[in-house]
Amino acid sequence: MLQLKKKRIKMRKTMSGLIMLTLFSSLVLPGSAGATPPQSSQVELANVSVQAGQTVHVPVVMKATELPIKAYNMQVDYDTTALEIVRITPRTINTITSSPELNTPSDFQYVINNEEGWVRIIWMDLSEVEHWIDTGDQMFDIEFKAKSTATPGQKQLKVNQDDSEHFHFENVEYGTNAQLSGGTITITAASSGGNSSSPSTGSSGGGGAAPSPAPSVPTTSSTPVATKGVDIYVNGQKQEQSATASTSTIDNKVTTTIQVDNNKVINQVGNGLRTLLLPVTGTGTNSVVGELNGRLVKTMEGSNAQVVIQTDTGTYTLPASQIKVDQVVRQLGGSAPLEDVKFQIAITPSNDAKKAAIAAAASKMNNTTVIAAPVDFEVKAVYKGQQVDVNRFNAYVERTITLPKDTDGSKITTGVVLQADGTMLHVPTKVIKGTTNDAAVINSLTNSTYALIYHPATFSDISNHWSRTDVEDLASRLVVEGAGDNTFAPDRSITRAEFTAVLLRGLGLHSPESAVTTTFTDVKADSWYENEVQTAISYGLISGYTDNSFRPNEEISRAEAMTIVARAMKLVDLAKADASETANLLGAYSDGSQVQAWAAEPVASAIKQGLVQGADGKLMADADISRAQTAAIVKRLLAKAGLI
Repeated sequence: MLQLKKKRIKMRKTMSGLIMLTLFSSLVLPGSAGATPPQSSQVELANVSVQAGQTVHVPVVMKATELPIKAYNMQVDYDTTALEIVRITPRTINTITSSPELNTPSDFQYVINNEEGWVRIIWMDLSEVEHWIDTGDQMFDIEFKAKSTATPGQKQLKVNQDDSEHFHFENVEYGTNAQLSGGTITITAASSGGNSSSPSTGSSGGGGAAPSPAPSVPTTSSTPVATKGVDIYVNGQKQEQSATASTSTIDNKVTTTIQVDNNKVINQVGNGLRTLLLPVTGTGTNSVVGELNGRLVKTMEGSNAQVVIQTDTGTYTLPASQIKVDQVVRQLGGSAPLEDVKFQIAITPSNDAKKAAIAAAASKMNNTTVIAAPVDFEVKAVYKGQQVDVNRFNAYVERTITLPKDTDGSKITTGVVLQADGTMLHVPTKVIKGTTNDAAVINSLTNSTYALIYHPATFSDISNHWSRTDVEDLASRLVVEGAGDNTFAPDRSITRAEFTAVLLRGLGLHSPESAVTTTFTDVKADSWYENEVQTAISYGLISGYTDNSFRPNEEISRAEAMTIVARAMKLVDLAKADASETANLLGAYSDGSQVQAWAAEPVASAIKQGLVQGADGKLMADADISRAQTAAIVKRLLAKAGLI
């Protein structure tokens, strides 16, 4: 098999001064002698619709390829009277750069020319390991804005497939043929409301008919941006005129952006910077964005400081260390100056589509009411047209949602996160009383859209059971489920898979932290617990047996359960027992010496934090754990960690 030689992609400027790309004409490889060339690869630009004045994402997907792709180039032309490109985001690789004049190689490079109406993209696998593009992979995403003056109708994205400088793909053996489909953008007239961006409505297949244009309505209304100096707070002390607030209104949606005077705040670090508070309250603002540059965030990271965005909608408290500046800069190509990278932390009421999705999910659940409108919490880094979303954290990050006036906080049973499939799942939530408004405090390891619900739940067989309070609390939080016929079966043993699922739901861990490479021989791809097992592996909560099995359907012992819980204690920042404490804690029980060595420290840690108490002076570490005991332990863990 011929290997595609890794060459540095050359860049040059044309006589007109435009940055162009010298692409793959020198890289076309002949096929292996006697081999049959593969079938043409099938590339698709999604068909989408968008209102004038709004933005839309156009995914570019490898729909089918017989052999994996190692390099490609593509130029997409568009109508500048109606469209402009906001950004290009790669989806299948990690190393990117927007500057084709850099001398260092990068996997993905592009040039946007909104004056002439084209974007040229190149990609080549320059990694030390194979990161090829295969069937089903999304290669990149083009975010277009339909100009407010755009005439409703269809606009076709064009690619000259006959010109190798405009459209060419290299697979692992050949200079292969490729065919492109789709790319129709249907522009509809602006509405009198809505949001600054609209979701893609692209079909899964290429070349399908696009929706008909909507009737003409008045164009989007907006007001000029108003900017003024504002006060911020460092460690609780007012810093006058240390930031500027820019407020704009588009279609009755008010957005205020607070731009921090980065140098002034950095000068406070020597005085022990701990908290940077950006308050924007009492303004009626819908959306608030706090903006700091990378140098300030990096400096705050070194001081273990946190930034707090405070609005009428809610509050976001984000430790600078959780932004992971160095990792973000690497995703931006590794050469972005920290002063030029803008980190934007946003609190925004969710758009109508998300509100409808939350309402639809609630309507499918028994006895469920949405108490407060959903809110989006977002963090992103922006540099020269590129954007990196910061969606995952190493520790729980706190945000609050302010309840509407006169809303009773006791009528909230939990906060929920909206999933991509339209379902709602529990996130650790507690309600705090306020002088005028109550607030729900949500802790999560991710950013997302959050809502608050009232979902009281009970079961017919726990009315006189010792676990009633714990079971009802976790059931109302969507953490535990019944056993059928409105029963809970509190004294029934719980399996290893069931225990893992309950613990993960309680912690609000609903998907793997990262790609999981460990697999168990007895966890099938179509099992109900596959995602739970993969998630638990990624967070280091389970490891299985020496024969590479997990034994999901076997009852779990108290010692095994405590071992998993002890690992979860690290996630919620609860201290474990040291060696001397372990001996003393186990020694307080008549059967403490019978706890096996591998379980001694985890069991002692659970005792130390008050998660288990034993019975009649015994731990019974080898006994099966019941469903009721599981509910009690998970609730105690969350309460001890301050998450509920």
